[in-house]
Amino acid sequence: MLLSNKVALITGGARGIGKEIALIFAREGARIVICDVNSEELEKARIEIQGSSTDVLVFKVDVTNLKEVENMAGNILDNFGKIDILINNAGITRDALLLRLDESDWDKVIAVNLKGTFNCTKAVSKGMLKQRQGRIINIASIIGLIGNAGQANYSASKAGIIGFTKSVAREFASRSITVNAIAPGFIQTDMTDKLPQEIKEQMLKQIPLGRFGKPSDVAQAALFLASEASSYITGQVIVVDGGMVM
Repeated sequence: MLLSNKVALITGGARGIGKEIALIFAREGARIVICDVNSEELEKARIEIQGSSTDVLVFKVDVTNLKEVENMAGNILDNFGKIDILINNAGITRDALLLRLDESDWDKVIAVNLKGTFNCTKAVSKGMLKQRQGRIINIASIIGLIGNAGQANYSASKAGIIGFTKSVAREFASRSITVNAIAPGFIQTDMTDKLPQEIKEQMLKQIPLGRFGKPSDVAQAALFLASEASSYITGQVIVVDGGMVM
């Protein structure tokens, strides 16, 4: 029970990597809060997570809206009294080559992926600073490290998260709050399932371990960073990609 009595908030927690993190954290004793924009998926996730933990809260929240995020943080404090762990996982893609990329698709990806991370960190960190402890884990991407044709908006948002992680880690270190990022590679989720088969085959050839990642691979890295085992690690980017970009 690595997270016994801890309270963990996972954004974008209704499916994929976010839900897997919530499930593993619940099995390790954490009280779980997930937020998402999809009410139906939220309810499905709540039922599934309650099989591991009876203390589950769900919120339909748009992470680009600071007021909504602040209201959620207040509700969590009213119910659980604290937030020990924040996983900034909410993210979207709107892929297109730069000359075909609509301004609205640029703005939306930056708003959800990067501004959403800022909003949630700002709202949750106030309580962490008072309690002088906390774990903040931001889900970035290897695309934020190496770029990718057709994903200028996504790459910029994830690279921004990495810079944000390092800056906030320096700001919060004196209060025993660690801030780290995880950069997943090709992880099998609903988002990646939409890619053409030929693209998947090309990517598989670039992965030394010879397989695509699973949401649990990312979730286990998050568990380590959320636990006391990582108390002397901050400002780092943990790459979980099967060796793809080493």
